[in-house]
Amino acid sequence: MLKEVNKDNFDQEVVQSQQPVLVDFWGPRCGPCLALMPYVEEMASEYENILKVVKVDASQNRRLCLNLRVMNLPTYLLFKGGKEVDRLAGDVDRKKLKNFVGDFVESQEESP
Repeated sequence: MLKEVNKDNFDQEVVQSQQPVLVDFWGPRCGPCLALMPYVEEMASEYENILKVVKVDASQNRRLCLNLRVMNLPTYLLFKGGKEVDRLAGDVDRKKLKNFVGDFVESQEESP
């Protein structure tokens, strides 16, 4: 189960994290979000030593979504060192998400 993050703990869990973080912005009425959630949970287990994975319910955290310019669901943001370094939004499927996260993880493994 992915850790649920909200406006109250976003800084602590994401911005201040020592590990890179994938943030999954989802909604309870978003079909693609719900379809991809099991896959996101698999990736969290697969990459647990490399990448922290958390989720944000966009319907409960509208201000946070506005501050981060999250306009479509699903949206996946990658944070490293407290800063957003990449994002994937809108028409996302399993293959696009796998490539997005895989490319980032590979770049982390190549970094000294």
